[in-house]
Amino acid sequence: MSVRWHTYPDAAAAAEACAHQVIALLEEAIAGQEFATLAVSGGSTPKLLFQSLTASRFRWDKVHLFWVDERCVPPTDDASNYKLAHDYLIAPARLPQRQVHRVFGELKPEAAARRYAEEIQEFFGLDDGEMPHFDVVHRGMGPDAHSASLFPGDPLIDDREGVVGSTYVEKFKQWRVTLLPGALLAAKHTVFLVAGADKEEAVRAVFEEEYDPKKYPAQIASHHGRGVTWFLDEAAAGLLD
Repeated sequence: MSVRWHTYPDAAAAAEACAHQVIALLEEAIAGQEFATLAVSGGSTPKLLFQSLTASRFRWDKVHLFWVDERCVPPTDDASNYKLAHDYLIAPARLPQRQVHRVFGELKPEAAARRYAEEIQEFFGLDDGEMPHFDVVHRGMGPDAHSASLFPGDPLIDDREGVVGSTYVEKFKQWRVTLLPGALLAAKHTVFLVAGADKEEAVRAVFEEEYDPKKYPAQIASHHGRGVTWFLDEAAAGLLD
């Protein structure tokens, strides 16, 4: 398992360090190509990340923004991952709208997943069966070790062929659209930002338990992904040796 993790005193410090890493990777990508691609996640900690990203002097006019997952709600809903990114990243950074590739969560789940998959396929110029290679994928993790919208026990955890899928999360009685393992693993770089004492058991399990992605979905990236770095606060890292 080739994975690195860094620990910081609190969530804000972890988010700031993660933001520095994201910007460095985007700058590296732009140095060799016309555009860079960044896929972001939702949740509470990403707000801190987005604020740190927009506080930098980085120019966002060469970045195309995608989403790791999205709740099946309208873009104006407070539960929308798009709305969070819009309010704290897209609008403050003045990211051109033509470079924002959101999931249309207001559609029926299967239609939203299909439309998002088609947009990714068109943007990256993929043939059937090919995976996108995002320059940077930002991910989080829940207390149950779910990541993206791949929760413990979800059959989609075994899907390495598709790019995007829709899934019903019984725990929240909610439909979601998510990138699938094949697309997540094909990313050039992945950063995890995880904070809070409620995550410490999941963090320990991902790093120290036997590989069992159906039980600990976040293990997939740590065991098979490339360029994976975790940014943890001390509370989340509390059980690591």
